[in-house]
Amino acid sequence: MPAMTARPYAKGVETMLRRLQTADWDAGNLKATLHTNTYAPNYDTDQYQSALTNELPTSGGYTAGGLALSGAVVTSTAANSWGQVWTTGTAYVAGQLVRPSAGNGFIYVASNSATSGATFSPGTTLYQTTSDGAVTWCCIGRGAVTLDFNDPSWASFSAGPFRIAVIADTTPGTSATNPLICAFTFAADQTGGGGTFSITIDPSGAVAVPY
Repeated sequence: MPAMTARPYAKGVETMLRRLQTADWDAGNLKATLHTNTYAPNYDTDQYQSALTNELPTSGGYTAGGLALSGAVVTSTAANSWGQVWTTGTAYVAGQLVRPSAGNGFIYVASNSATSGATFSPGTTLYQTTSDGAVTWCCIGRGAVTLDFNDPSWASFSAGPFRIAVIADTTPGTSATNPLICAFTFAADQTGGGGTFSITIDPSGAVAVPY
């Protein structure tokens, strides 16, 4: 027999993540840390907080060790119910997920950061790409399981400069065992202006796993 890869059940993936969420994340153990541009994330090999470098020190409204996040939730959404619908003349960022206005049973990821064109007629073959204005879309699945949480927010914030925000699960309790979840990279260095600084999470969720 040939080697085979299974298609996951969406609710199965959701259930596995919910077990983590129920046991740990609702207690505020997801934390966001801010790092200068000298930390270069290696998304293939960085696994625990011990891989992180150049976190901001405690000052200017920032506390080293991270901000506890709230509102963690895991959901699975079929493509035709996906909340983010493609629109014409819109600036998209690489990694954003959309569905066509007339649902076709698939969701698509932007391969680059650019502005959409006038029409969107994507194919329905997995991993097929479609050009739309200056955006290239890739068909990636029939839906996605997402992890979302409330927008990280720091009050009276004047810290910086920083470039990267990292989300980790601190439940295990040590930098060598706290797993990294995801990272947000800003287009340029950020420095607080003394007011509230917030990271706006994509309406589709912070992390999406297609199925």
